[in-house]
Amino acid sequence: MNGGRFVLICAFLGIFAAVAGADEKRTWELRNGDWAEVRALATTKPTTAPAEEPVLDRAEQLLALGDFRPARKMLVAWIKVNKKSPVRDRCIFLLAEAFFQSDDRIKAFYYYDEFMDEYPESPLFQKALQKQYDIADAFLNGYKRIFLFFRVLDTSDEAVEMMYRIRQRAPGSPLAEKALLRTADYYFNDRDYDLAGDVYNIYIQNYPLSPQIPRVKLRKAFASLAQFRGVNFEATFIIDARLQLVAIQNEYPELAEENNVATVIEQIDSAFAKKLVETAQYYERVHEWRGAVYEYRFLKNTYPNSPEAASARARLDRIPVKWLDEPPPPAAPGYWPTTQPTASADAR
Repeated sequence: MNGGRFVLICAFLGIFAAVAGADEKRTWELRNGDWAEVRALATTKPTTAPAEEPVLDRAEQLLALGDFRPARKMLVAWIKVNKKSPVRDRCIFLLAEAFFQSDDRIKAFYYYDEFMDEYPESPLFQKALQKQYDIADAFLNGYKRIFLFFRVLDTSDEAVEMMYRIRQRAPGSPLAEKALLRTADYYFNDRDYDLAGDVYNIYIQNYPLSPQIPRVKLRKAFASLAQFRGVNFEATFIIDARLQLVAIQNEYPELAEENNVATVIEQIDSAFAKKLVETAQYYERVHEWRGAVYEYRFLKNTYPNSPEAASARARLDRIPVKWLDEPPPPAAPGYWPTTQPTASADAR
């Protein structure tokens, strides 16, 4: 795993620790099915009443027309001489928009950050937060920065960090939830299935009542399955995927049917049966007959109608008889399927 991304996932795991105190400006809570804002202490007073400011009005008009260069020049000149103006928050917000229009979206993001740091009670706060989300979302969708006149610089890592900052800025808000899910989907689509699984799990833990939960659980299961590398490798991922998919079948039968979950489970069972054969044959090669007997018996008892079960029966016929009377060894912790062969089921 990329070291930088490992740090990011650690940051995700810590986001839901306490973010309280005088620094916390805004949070949201789910009350009776609706999101409600809970205001905390703020250190900076917001704009309390609209104030007329012709320069800002003119700059806003220019930005509405897409004429960002003169607008930005006016805004920079204005802010230098109006540091204590009651509408300074509006100027910073407009500056962010000017940089956005000039395609300097990284700088725009951090101007929105400055705006929200200094004016958490501004009526433009939520709009700025949405703008930040839009910037990060565009980067995750493949929008690239310009280098030497070509749009070639990937900014997906920066976008993940931006999503984290949005969630940190407004913990518990609908946009924070959306940012978390968008990050998980980005990792999944980018085939970073380990990180996708981790972030989906965080989402499930923190938004258990979300209508997105069925889809999230399904994607988490597929993320586990995608990490299974084959019958010659560790089976933990395929075991986890099967358990999750069976749970989805039970909890969300319509979703399971739409996504052919039953077929996927059959494919997993086929792969796991092959895994058991590989393990048993390894025991045979190293003359660990007890282990080989256990694996073959486990296979034929668990998947009696599979082609691998027929092979297991044939293999058992070739193993020295004295090993067939041995009781099966205990299963390894977490072994799957959970139904273990009993002594009475060990007969050849």
